[in-house]
Amino acid sequence: MGCFWGAEKLFWETPGVTDTQVGYAGGRTSNPSYRAVCSGSTGHAEVVRVRFDPQVTSLEDLVVLALENHDPTQGNRQGADIGTQYRSVFFLPTSDDAATVERILDAYGKQLAQQGYGPITTQVVLMDQAGTGFWSAEDYHQRYLEKNPGGYCPHHGTGVCYVR
Repeated sequence: MGCFWGAEKLFWETPGVTDTQVGYAGGRTSNPSYRAVCSGSTGHAEVVRVRFDPQVTSLEDLVVLALENHDPTQGNRQGADIGTQYRSVFFLPTSDDAATVERILDAYGKQLAQQGYGPITTQVVLMDQAGTGFWSAEDYHQRYLEKNPGGYCPHHGTGVCYVR
């Protein structure tokens, strides 16, 4: 979803989300720093770990929220944020969760194509196949936009709403 600051805010404001934590996943090194991730040398993506109450919201709802709030066709970038750390990716704990996300991506990809967008480049990765796992980002990144209300937040979707 690009920069994790705006993505985290999007999720923490969502009813049913009980906890968010920004960090790094999918890279080749343990416990990377923000500077190392931004250099592109570690292979990590900026990510948000989201915990939620399934009585209030669902994985499907959260995936749709994510897809509608960034451009999943842009590859290793979101707007002006360019680099592999900004790639569109879902890291998931189970193959059932991955299948749910793949189903939604397939349907949304068709909807985007009807509006003239290219193919979705979003990756779906099981956490146990993601290399080093999830590493929490430095404290100053956690709930960054709560601490810095006017901070940088580049998230913009395609304007194409997911039709269930």
